[in-house]
Amino acid sequence: MTWYSDIPARRARQIAGDLWLVLWTLLWIWVAVRLHELIMNLATPGAAIASGARDLATSIDSAGESIGGIPLVGETLGTPFDGMSAAARSIADAGQAEADAVATLAMFLSVALAVLAFASFAAFWIPIRIAFMRRATAAQRFVDANEDLDLFALRALARQPLHVLARISDDPAGAWRRGEQPIIHALASLELREEGLRPPALPG
Repeated sequence: MTWYSDIPARRARQIAGDLWLVLWTLLWIWVAVRLHELIMNLATPGAAIASGARDLATSIDSAGESIGGIPLVGETLGTPFDGMSAAARSIADAGQAEADAVATLAMFLSVALAVLAFASFAAFWIPIRIAFMRRATAAQRFVDANEDLDLFALRALARQPLHVLARISDDPAGAWRRGEQPIIHALASLELREEGLRPPALPG
């Protein structure tokens, strides 16, 4: 697998792009964590209410049990305490539900922010990198020797603009048919540079 171009300037741009993707991702993960922490501050009142109401319900239950132990009148006097305990537990459940809702919202917003921020750059950069790696890896299989350059020279004749071909030779097609290695090498170099590869050195 060919990850980076053989051409120094292009390789530097690819490495810079990959590093920026990593830094961009880490930056927005940090922002998402900070957002989560800020939103979770809104859950503090609900959690405090739930905790206080549960403690109150426990105290009321203890008081009700103590009063319920009084002979003859204990059961009658303890009944209101049961009602107050149930009310306190209802308040605790409501407070906990609020805290849970805030926690869910904090998690959803922070994850959504991180994913969208990552995708905003990755959706542009990753397809470019994958396309380069596929083309460069495929091309590298045909660049083992100068004899393999005929294919790339032929592609150059078919794909390169005429004014580019004219800078190489007045008759590039004829030179390719005659097997003139310097011209073939120059034509192949045009295609290989587009794929991010360097051709083998021309003998002599």
